[in-house]
Amino acid sequence: MNSGDYLYIWQAGDWPQWRFDMTALAGPMAEASRAQGVLLGRLADVGMRLRDQASLAALTEDVLKTSEIEGERLSVASVRSSIARRLGVDIGALAPVDRHVEGVVAMVLDATANHRLAVTRERLFGWHAALFPTGYAGLSRITVGAWRDDATGPMQVVSGPIGRQRVHFEAPPAPLLDVQLKRFLDWINQPTPMPPLIKAGLAHLWFVTLHPFDDGNGRIARAIGDLLLSRADGSTQRFYSLSSQIQRERKAYYEILERTQKGSMDVTQWLAWFLETLHRAVDHAQLTLDSVLVKARFWHQWADTPFNERQAKLLNKLLDGFDGKLTTGKWAAIAKCSSDTALRDINDLVARGMLRKAEGGGRSTSYELMPPP
Repeated sequence: MNSGDYLYIWQAGDWPQWRFDMTALAGPMAEASRAQGVLLGRLADVGMRLRDQASLAALTEDVLKTSEIEGERLSVASVRSSIARRLGVDIGALAPVDRHVEGVVAMVLDATANHRLAVTRERLFGWHAALFPTGYAGLSRITVGAWRDDATGPMQVVSGPIGRQRVHFEAPPAPLLDVQLKRFLDWINQPTPMPPLIKAGLAHLWFVTLHPFDDGNGRIARAIGDLLLSRADGSTQRFYSLSSQIQRERKAYYEILERTQKGSMDVTQWLAWFLETLHRAVDHAQLTLDSVLVKARFWHQWADTPFNERQAKLLNKLLDGFDGKLTTGKWAAIAKCSSDTALRDINDLVARGMLRKAEGGGRSTSYELMPPP
């Protein structure tokens, strides 16, 4: 049967007998594996404390971006605090955390830390319930911790703002889900001869195709992918974020997904895109590791220098990548102090050679970290 005889791949007569050209995928898979090896080799030389910091940075980005793809923006401080507390990483004062943040963090960490455990229906239901602790997605009441029932119509996968949404494909009807999901979960949990990176890419595609929940399918698909990538790495720590790379290439992601859903069971193009995107995600993680090492060197350099709590807080924000320019007013707002106190804090750090006035400040003077010696 060719794709002209049906609309979506799950309607094909040979569904879900995936086909792909391993010869065409050998190059992208080798490049992605090489990049993973380079990153993990570099991490092996930095010590446990810095590996924990690198993992914290990667997981924080992963949680933020997997929600951002779905149009939800979480608090960076809350996400980082939630992950740090669960991992036992000391980041100083912890920010308040709401149960929605806790739910997303719990799912992402469970997928990584417990990647050897079987992926069961009950486990997926637990992830789904963690994502929607109130039983609502926005203002809409949804079925939580169970497969969708299509009571409001067929499940359509869309992107874009409300009113200008684009339908990419339609998922299988609800009555088919029990059988379809059993087959999928059996495949996930049984050893297969295919390379682990290929299995991770297929698992993401397969779950997104089924779209078995009322909401949260993309986040759970990415968590399943992370789980299989963790199995491939043999590590309970994540040092790169595929979700972040998908967010950076969101338009291309939906385009390849739509083409694949309306094509044949030969998914070579999807897997090539997945492997190349994974490669770019690992390369981006090198930048994250660079920033972790810069931060470690900075605090080592100034280890014997006393700071007040406000100064330590703002220096850490600068080292983590401050959004915009740091001015006296922003310092005062973040540190919850007066402008005079903020200026004294800043001038003290300028005098010590830790901060300097930024060039081209315009009407308002701004400050930046001194570059490392």
